[in-house]
Parts: sequence; C-alpha cells; structure tokens
Amino acid sequence: MTDEDAQGVETDGDAPQTAAESVPSADRPIDLAAYDAVVYDLDGTLVELAVDWGAVAESVLDVYAEHAMIPPTDELWGLLEAAGEYGIRNPVEEAIAVHERAGAHESTLLPLGGRLIEAVEEIEDGRGGPPAGVCSLNCEEACRVAVETHGLGDALDPDAIVGRDTVGTHKPDPESLLAAIERLGAEPARALFVGDSRRDAVAAERAGVPFAWAADLLDR
Repeated sequence: MTDEDAQGVETDGDAPQTAAESVPSADRPIDLAAYDAVVYDLDGTLVELAVDWGAVAESVLDVYAEHAMIPPTDELWGLLEAAGEYGIRNPVEEAIAVHERAGAHESTLLPLGGRLIEAVEEIEDGRGGPPAGVCSLNCEEACRVAVETHGLGDALDPDAIVGRDTVGTHKPDPESLLAAIERLGAEPARALFVGDSRRDAVAAERAGVPFAWAADLLDR
C-alpha cells in the first residue's frame, strides 16, 4: 500500500525505495525462475488504488469521535494499531476498508502488473515461473477486488492472497508474508518478496525472505 502520505505524515516503515536503499535486495539481474515462489505487494507494485489516504484518516478519526475516544495520533496506521486497545478495531477496519474497496474498483494497473499478466501465456506454454501470491497492507477483500478488476487471477494463487486482515498481524510484521509463502508451498529462504516501500523491505528482512524492489523487476 502506498500509504506514506496518509494524513500528511510519513510513518516509519513506509518510506519509498529512495529512503530505504540500505535494506538488502536480491542481486540483479533478478531471475524469478531461481525461486520456488514469488509474493508481490499490491498497491504501488501491481496496481495503484484510487484512494485518498488523508480522507481515510479523517474517516477513522470520525470513528474515534463517534465512540468518544481521544485519538492517540492523527496518523492513519497508528490509529489502526491503537484501535484494538480502544475496543474499536472492527469499526476502524471497516472505515478503512470502505475506501479501499472503492479504490480497488477504480485502481490502475501498473507496469509490473501488466508483466505478470503477460507471463501467464508463458505459463500456459510450459515456460512459466514459480507460483505467485500477494501480501498487502490493504484488506483482503480490496486485494481480491483489484485482482479481479485487472484480470490478475490467472497469474496469482487465489489461496495466497493475504491482506491486512487475513492473519493476526500485518506488515512490517512478517506473519502475513510468511502466510502467503506457506500457502504457495515454499520455504522463506526459497521465496522472493517484491515491493515498493520500506515497510515491504522490513517485512522481508524480518521473515528471512529475499527482497526485490518492484522497479528492479521492470529493469530486467
């Protein structure tokens, strides 16, 4: 998810590639066939969701106000992480998901997403690469909407689409990434995670999974 501009505050873990060059990346040129599985971030990597993250943060602040809660921050993901302690996790999740689902329907296919669709023809010809999945900070339903909207379903394992709400934690915690890899039948060290933000890179590092910047795959 491209979320560093939410509410005008860049949070730790969400910086784009230029702010995270110190995070180890797979050696270039990147050969996807060298891995047993590939997991992709969604927003900012395969597609661009049509979401105003500042407006999302305002919606979440409204939830706090409706429950007479004083928000601990005005930063979106900080508000989400605190929601459980405040007993309002479900309404906060839904306030975010409403925007994400709509943004998934109106999303734009990015070049790497287009490459993934093109690769399906190679798979059908017996020349395909490893199985692929998604690990996203977006809710799972929005991920599936985006996948269906852009015809990415044939390129991704439907059982390996893991969103923010699929497992107990979300990126940069490694649990969601490890879940996607497990569903693809691979070991972490033999998989590759492709993303566009420091949050993605940190998640890969914590999971012990090789990482590649989305831009590096386009340069292949």
